[in-house]
Amino acid sequence: MKIELLAPAGNLEKLKTAIIYGADAVYIGGEAYSLRAMADNFDTETMKEALKFAHDRGVKVYVTVNIFPHNDDLKGLPEYIKTLDEIGVDAIIVSDLGVFSIVKDVAPNLEVHISTQANNTNYKTCEFWHNLGAKRVVLARELSLKEIKEIREKAPKDLEIEAFVHGAMCMAYSGRCLLSNYMTHRDANRGACAHPCRYKYYLVEEKRPGEYYQVFEDERGTYIMNSNDLCMIEYIPELVESGITSFKIEGRMKSSYYVATVVKAYRQAIDSYLKDKEDYKFNPKWLEELSKASHREFSTGFYFGKPKKQVYESSSYIRTHDIVGLVLDYDEENKIATIEQRNKVFKGDTVEVLTPKDDNYNIVLDEMWNLDGDAIESTPHPQMIYKLKTDAKLKPYDMLVKEKGDSDE
Repeated sequence: MKIELLAPAGNLEKLKTAIIYGADAVYIGGEAYSLRAMADNFDTETMKEALKFAHDRGVKVYVTVNIFPHNDDLKGLPEYIKTLDEIGVDAIIVSDLGVFSIVKDVAPNLEVHISTQANNTNYKTCEFWHNLGAKRVVLARELSLKEIKEIREKAPKDLEIEAFVHGAMCMAYSGRCLLSNYMTHRDANRGACAHPCRYKYYLVEEKRPGEYYQVFEDERGTYIMNSNDLCMIEYIPELVESGITSFKIEGRMKSSYYVATVVKAYRQAIDSYLKDKEDYKFNPKWLEELSKASHREFSTGFYFGKPKKQVYESSSYIRTHDIVGLVLDYDEENKIATIEQRNKVFKGDTVEVLTPKDDNYNIVLDEMWNLDGDAIESTPHPQMIYKLKTDAKLKPYDMLVKEKGDSDE
């Protein structure tokens, strides 16, 4: 069975990173009609460049058009969908029946996937969307593996099933949160979520108005509605055997380092299982690598039944490593790499090289120069381009990663 690894891409760099590190497909947002309006997103020309890069490498691109639109939001939507069809996107992801109907009117041959926002929790819903012409349904995150198996057994056989396997979980049911609209007049269901679940809150007792009681956690505040992050890297066999055909990673707002790390780990785990199901063993290094990128405490969400609790104890993100450089080029003859700075490093630092397919390894930054050829002791300027002498045969899109705290000033 072909399993698709589907990665987020908030901008062109992240899209290229996802593809190079092993994604079979990526999902992106345009400048409008997406539930991640605060992501960089793609204009039409950038989308064309993204499509060429992806299609040249046999990777599919899906575009989110998954807002729940009000009347004003429908203006220009038919033209936008026509444009997506004309430039060759592989599918669009929708939540709303009205948007679905527009797609069928103006681009009847364009593949449609039904977003998790549509609250797809049973096989009859899947059958309904399939009968309307949907190619794929993205299941709600509140489903167990047992429920997913039944959906796969009873839904139409040619309907593809997609499910989230990694990333942030929303505290609201199927992501349908009203807090943002209520508190900030920014509609989460139209792409403008202000993330009020992450604000600091106090408790007020009904009969003691004006008396505010803080719920203490740590020095950074208290987040009483934030969910754990989903992580199913240890349960690839269970996911595959449940009938899910597309494993979706959350995170269009996350960094390129996050995308590279997560995609690589799931790519290795999926390939390892499909290559030899009988002798497959989970490799702890996959989880170790995942844990280096910024995340909250991991959980298995609803996959093994309703969680006893969904809110974690600490308000802090866990982030043990930072990307410090992106490899642009490597001159094998002179053994000199060209690096784009992402965080400051110092001469003598030991950094880890994150590479798409091979195991990670360490190098020491013994010699560095700026573009004028002057030797430098550090890389203080954001996104500065510098040269690095190393015997390691670095490749474009390799990432230099440093454990937080190492030689930091």
